[in-house]
Amino acid sequence: MNNETTTVISLKGAMKRVDHKLQALETQFKELDFTKDNLMQKFEHHSKTLANQAAQDEMWTAVRALKLTSMELNILYSYVIEVLICLHTRVLEKLPDLVRGLPTLASVLRRKVKNKRIRVVWESILEECGLQEGDITALCTFFIAHGNKAEHYTAKVRQMYIRDVTFLITNMVKNQALQDSLLRAVQVIEKGKAVRTPEKQKSSLKELISSVNN
Repeated sequence: MNNETTTVISLKGAMKRVDHKLQALETQFKELDFTKDNLMQKFEHHSKTLANQAAQDEMWTAVRALKLTSMELNILYSYVIEVLICLHTRVLEKLPDLVRGLPTLASVLRRKVKNKRIRVVWESILEECGLQEGDITALCTFFIAHGNKAEHYTAKVRQMYIRDVTFLITNMVKNQALQDSLLRAVQVIEKGKAVRTPEKQKSSLKELISSVNN
């Protein structure tokens, strides 16, 4: 075997080793990409979880910080509980075969996560009422925080105590998300559907309230 043949064989061997190394590196890079994607997904999920937790903590703080008289608390509670009952009733009306499995609104909220049929009905009802998931979170938080000490007032009794509940909410509830959700709860009960207030109209309303207070 001459030197030229030996050189060719050596080059082929070297090229094979290089190919093997390149293949190994490619496999490692694919594994790294897969690991990176997994980490990114976990990070995004964790970030969303933290954001949701922060929003829930803020809402809980806002609800507990309300400075209301017993009468004012009872009036707001009455609207909240009536909306929650209304939503639960509408779900049962649209899913009569699931009445036994959905005895409470909490069961609806829990089961809709994995049950597409319940979720679709729930979302359609929220849309019909002009509500969003954030409103339900706020109203449920209010109910949990004050339900054990508040009393339900009928519409007639509410009218006896206060004529303008909208003014009460905008004047006494400082957290914007909670304020908006309570206002929408009032609209659902009194008008059948909540109407989302344009931002310009909100600003004008705040200026009016500020001028009245001053």
